[in-house]
Amino acid sequence: MAKWREITTLDEWNAILEQSGEQPAVVLKHSTTCPVSASALEEFDEYLAKQPNENVDYYLVKVIESRPVSNQIAEDLKVKHQSPQILYFKNKEAIWNTSHWSVTAKHMAAVLD
Repeated sequence: MAKWREITTLDEWNAILEQSGEQPAVVLKHSTTCPVSASALEEFDEYLAKQPNENVDYYLVKVIESRPVSNQIAEDLKVKHQSPQILYFKNKEAIWNTSHWSVTAKHMAAVLD
């Protein structure tokens, strides 16, 4: 089973962004105070518990606790910040993103598998 790793520093984010030239990645922007975001995290975990695309690295950033990282992700991928929000990217460019109630295991499977 794939599992996400938390991004807490700008150095971690920069390394992940650089690595996206070799391996695509997904990051979930998660607010620890928002019920909609809690639902999105459950959906993310549900997708990862099944048979996720193993050619993708999975990450989570807590938008309140790691605001500089969250802001840098928005800037680097040129995607307006929302929360919850899921972003799929490779070669340092966003391929797909969605937010709020559209962050579902079914939607992730349709895009990533």
